[in-house]
Amino acid sequence: MAATRFSKMRRFLLILRNVQVSQEIPEGRGDPREGRNADRGAGATMIEALRETIAQHGAVWLAMGGLAIGCLFGAVVFATNFCAMGSLSDIHNFGDWRRFRAWILAGATALVGAQLLQAGGVVALDKSMYLAGASLNWAGHILGGLMFGFGMVFTGGCPSRNLARAGGGDLRSLLTLVVLGLFAYIALGGILAPPRAALEQATSIPLEARSLGDLLSKAAGLAPSTGNLLAMALLGTAALAYCFADARFRASAVHVASGLSVGLIVVAGWALTGLAFDDMATRPVPPISLTYVRPAGDALQWLTLYTAAPIPGFGTASVFGALLGACAASLAMGRFRFATFSDTGDTLRTLGGAALMGIGGVMALGCTVGQGITGISTLALGSFLTFGAIVAGGAYGLRVLERIA
Repeated sequence: MAATRFSKMRRFLLILRNVQVSQEIPEGRGDPREGRNADRGAGATMIEALRETIAQHGAVWLAMGGLAIGCLFGAVVFATNFCAMGSLSDIHNFGDWRRFRAWILAGATALVGAQLLQAGGVVALDKSMYLAGASLNWAGHILGGLMFGFGMVFTGGCPSRNLARAGGGDLRSLLTLVVLGLFAYIALGGILAPPRAALEQATSIPLEARSLGDLLSKAAGLAPSTGNLLAMALLGTAALAYCFADARFRASAVHVASGLSVGLIVVAGWALTGLAFDDMATRPVPPISLTYVRPAGDALQWLTLYTAAPIPGFGTASVFGALLGACAASLAMGRFRFATFSDTGDTLRTLGGAALMGIGGVMALGCTVGQGITGISTLALGSFLTFGAIVAGGAYGLRVLERIA
């Protein structure tokens, strides 16, 4: 009944939105704007119709869509060996920047796609957690990013890479995800929540401009939408130029494909959750795309509380989807293998790294995917701080690991 009432209300609002005051046009002449307005009106009507359809069963759409998007992501990561930590390791050990460029390409692809979705009215990025609030938690982004980057080196990869490995039979990665999810929840609402919140309160600074688009808008006196598109064009062009300036990267189909694929999958997440966002709901679910720190904890909670909430959220479903997609890819490629820890030192390093990723990821509001790709696509200032901190923490972690190995 509630869904029916919302459906009728949305149709009524849509009718009101499309009512326009007619204008007199000289006889024999047509309005040159008529065709363009009709096209825009038809596009907006189609988006609203799709939004209305999804909103009637939003929870189911988010769960099934999250599962499908997660499956694609897990399969791509496993098949192409896409890995942010691995990209830093390649640079450190071999001077090979191709996987790092694939990471940048994924971010650029997601950026362009997400901003175009916002311009088209599909998703309201300002409703996402990356642009919520009027302050910048710079300490959380930097310290959390450093902790996360350092920790991922000792677990052999970030959460997304560990999901792919776990799907391929790696029991070390499965335990890493459990510990990561546990410590993420400890930092969110457990014993570490008070000091985390105190640090955030003490160091956050009020900031009207929450994104690069906002900064450009205020500096140049542009409309916010124009500032976002300009920032997208400038940053996207620079990122693409950086990626394809390297001949070895251009010649590596797997790296180009991995970057484009991961970026487009993140865009798909924005499209789904943007269309499912219902600001008239009792508890609106903000739009989001792929991120794997808190969702790892959410997945553990869902497994223990299934009878209370049988339909998982988008993030939880994407976790299970990534596992299934990676498992399917590993079986199809004949690479499914069970693996475990080599010794006590390996076990301790992995568990410690997982704990650091869980805590740091919560402080920084994301991971190499959640901030390094999904967050970057919103142009949020905090995402750029976290990205830089993760890279710095990972680079330092590689040096430490080299000394103690």
